[in-house]
Amino acid sequence: MAKDQGIIPTTLRPRTPLRAAQSGDGAPKKRTSLTQFAREVRAEARRVTWTSWKETWITSVMVGIMVVLAALFFFGVDQVFGFAMDHLLKIGAGQ
Repeated sequence: MAKDQGIIPTTLRPRTPLRAAQSGDGAPKKRTSLTQFAREVRAEARRVTWTSWKETWITSVMVGIMVVLAALFFFGVDQVFGFAMDHLLKIGAGQ
């Protein structure tokens, strides 16, 4: 960092210590009933934005294509290194 640069202002708030470390008493958390938990899960699931079938299909196909391309790339690199190592070992063995 250059000497003439000052401190960059930020809008981030400082980290707060963990709650257990603040209280020091180790009080247990409030327990939730099973029905209350189920209600909260259903409410949260309603807020989720699910992708469409078309978007999911297109994304899956793109991931498949990228996997195939990466596999071909690494196969090619492996072949080049294998070829180079074969020749180096043959030279080292005097053949």
